[in-house]
Amino acid sequence: MKAIFDAASFPDLLVGLREPDDAAVWRLDEERALIVSTDFFTPVVDDAYDYGAIAAANSLSDVYAMGGKPFLALNVAALPEDLPDEISSQIIRGGAEKAREAGVVIAGGHTVKDKEPKYGLVVIGFVDPRKMLSKGGLRVGEVLVLTKPLGFGVTTTALKQQKADEADVLEAVNWMKRLNKTASQLANEFSLRGGTDITGYSLLGHGMEMVQASGVSLKFNFASIPLISGAHKYARQGIFPGGAFDNKKYFESNVQFVPRLDQPDQMLLFDPQTSGGLLLGVPRQNLDSFLARAPELDQAVWVIGDVVEGIGIEIR
Repeated sequence: MKAIFDAASFPDLLVGLREPDDAAVWRLDEERALIVSTDFFTPVVDDAYDYGAIAAANSLSDVYAMGGKPFLALNVAALPEDLPDEISSQIIRGGAEKAREAGVVIAGGHTVKDKEPKYGLVVIGFVDPRKMLSKGGLRVGEVLVLTKPLGFGVTTTALKQQKADEADVLEAVNWMKRLNKTASQLANEFSLRGGTDITGYSLLGHGMEMVQASGVSLKFNFASIPLISGAHKYARQGIFPGGAFDNKKYFESNVQFVPRLDQPDQMLLFDPQTSGGLLLGVPRQNLDSFLARAPELDQAVWVIGDVVEGIGIEIR
């Protein structure tokens, strides 16, 4: 069995089980490689159409996070037998319209019966293997940039507990439905090599994956990390998804917090995100040009830290 998965036996498998990246990459030739990924999950919001759109944006993000361009997708759905047809059709329509926005064709898929709805996509994209983003691509001296705010997990958990304000949910939904397409385009324009998307393992969890893959240390400035409007409020009420505590347990031994950060603030950085933004390493000499180009693409960016020597993460 070991020989079957020996990397030397598959030299064109550029990214697979060995790497922490979220998609597999297979080299076709010197200039082209295929990216293949899949993701699906249970509803995070009440509206069926929004749920489908968020799930599709989240699935497409794995390709964007590697600097690729998705072009083909398949639906993956598990739906209860008694789910009204109008609900299931809205989920599928939300996914289809988000895929169309991305320039992606949904060419089929597979549906099974289950007690709780689940929906997502299998996504295929192209990338130039010489220009691919990866979690192992960070370099000491780069500046860390984030392209979406945090706080989606606490806000959607507050929604499930019927404690969320409508305006806060709408803000989270609008961010989660936003594609990482222009963020990936921006990374490609500036020939960036280190990047990932922030999803279930949280900013600190995915940050640690980059630390380990790149052999560097990350320093984050807490005051510079963007949060959606309701995040602090729900954190102060202790409203976190279970995954936040799992992330804390698994990753906190490698994280140093400045003493002034209290427990709710710390937990916000372990908060699982759905369809989060990209975390990118930008060479310092290119930062001004990068920040000037972002608004031309209508792409939000926040400078949140630095890549330095060492191993681990420090929150200042």
